[in-house]
Amino acid sequence: MIDCIRAGRFEIPVLYEDNHVVVAVKPANLPSQADSSGDEDLLSILKAYIGNKYQKPGNVYMGLVHRLDRPVGGVMVFARTSKAAARLSAAFAKHDQDRQYFAVLQGELRGARTLENELVKDGRTGMVRAVPPGTPGAKHAKLDTCPLAVRDGLTLTRVRLYTGRAHQIRVQHACAGYPLWGDARYGGGKPGQQIALWAVRLAFQHPTRDERLSFVSAPPGTGAWRVFSEIIDAELGEER
Repeated sequence: MIDCIRAGRFEIPVLYEDNHVVVAVKPANLPSQADSSGDEDLLSILKAYIGNKYQKPGNVYMGLVHRLDRPVGGVMVFARTSKAAARLSAAFAKHDQDRQYFAVLQGELRGARTLENELVKDGRTGMVRAVPPGTPGAKHAKLDTCPLAVRDGLTLTRVRLYTGRAHQIRVQHACAGYPLWGDARYGGGKPGQQIALWAVRLAFQHPTRDERLSFVSAPPGTGAWRVFSEIIDAELGEER
């Protein structure tokens, strides 16, 4: 970590920064970008951070090239130039990056699986559902889920995405019979529970240099994560 931004009740670690990109850890419940709630968002906070740090007058450019759902936290990369934004967006569109998540599932998942579904998002409600192949508007979704530990009827799993569909991890695991702990939309999460989904690793090609960058971030040690704290430390400790 090279810096830590404090914005209201949020602390936002900045893991890396150069003239082309900023890599930061999005806290849970902070929107990736401005939405209808009018709440603070990470994109605007990073714009202000760069503007203040380098005393840049006027509007600071900051490109959003991928998103995390509001209740989900973890590593994100933002572009500081339009060229970097175009190249990173193209790389994400081609899935030329490594995005990995930790999730805590309800139930005991035994053995790694590849999950594939056709998903449709309801533009009115924002809900996503799995549908039969050939359904108009459906998009293919694919991920690997690899259980790391099972305790107290819960499973800690590592998820690798091949596609980037809305609510993909949440919906696909729910369809497989293993909804995420604390997921109020798709898993019957209870009030006060924080969904146990965290973007733990992001690796991507630097947009202007022949260099592969890789970053990790551990989930908070609260909620369902507490059950697996030492497993998480061991797994991520090897990657730091």
